[in-house]
Amino acid sequence: MSWSDFSKLIKLRLTFLVTFSASISFLIGSKVNGEIVWGNWVILIIGGFLVTSAANCFNEIIEKDLDKLMRRTADRPIPAGRMNTGQALVMGLFMGIFGTYLLGKLNPTAGFLSVFSIVLYAFLYTPLKRKSPIAVFVGAIPGALPPLIGYVAAHPKIDYIALILFGIQFVWQFPHFWAIAWVLDDDYKLAGFRLLPSGKRDTTSAVFAFISTLIMLPVSLLPTYYGCGGYWVGGISLIVSLIFLYFGFGLMRNRDIKSAQKLMYGSFLYLPIVQLAFLFDFIGKV
Repeated sequence: MSWSDFSKLIKLRLTFLVTFSASISFLIGSKVNGEIVWGNWVILIIGGFLVTSAANCFNEIIEKDLDKLMRRTADRPIPAGRMNTGQALVMGLFMGIFGTYLLGKLNPTAGFLSVFSIVLYAFLYTPLKRKSPIAVFVGAIPGALPPLIGYVAAHPKIDYIALILFGIQFVWQFPHFWAIAWVLDDDYKLAGFRLLPSGKRDTTSAVFAFISTLIMLPVSLLPTYYGCGGYWVGGISLIVSLIFLYFGFGLMRNRDIKSAQKLMYGSFLYLPIVQLAFLFDFIGKV
């Protein structure tokens, strides 16, 4: 198996983004604890990477026949015939078990949450994608668990800071998912996926996407409101949230793929900017 096939199997870019958010939250949790144990940070990154890779691997096994129908996914190793499901299953189980072991070694709650995220993503969200747009809400839960896992891996308590980190990434999932669903709607329909709020590119779906960017604005200011972040992170979050809101308004106004692409690419930048601002501001306050 080539590296290219492996990266497609685990959805490398998505896995990297998920692991990044967990690692940032680990550092925040470490500062709450009083010190950063860099060896544990490395374990968190490896464990988080493996758990996320396993969830994506199981997702591709379940959707192998559907992936054949879509242009975007037809070249993945399983639907393209370069890997069979047995091989992918062995890899997924190994990554899931070993990754969970590593996270559980840091903190049992982190290990439990990692198992929960795999089950929810692969075995509930994945089949729901063809049944109802509610799948986006279900998928937003495991999608927002990485910062929670990263935080409790360093600070063994789900406190208000952990919930803020979870909440920011949870709400972010909606404009992120819906922008992607709008751009790829034609491809998704080939596999029967129903991810846009109304099931199609229309005003209703665009309004939902805009409202989600509107909700993102106050949610991003929660660190400043509750005092775990200062005005610096509040200012940065406000600026990027207003830009994000502008992209959401553009989609609602124009209802076209170009506007959805701006929202989609904006979502890729939005989350790491807000999380890094929270981290640097938090470290400066402690």
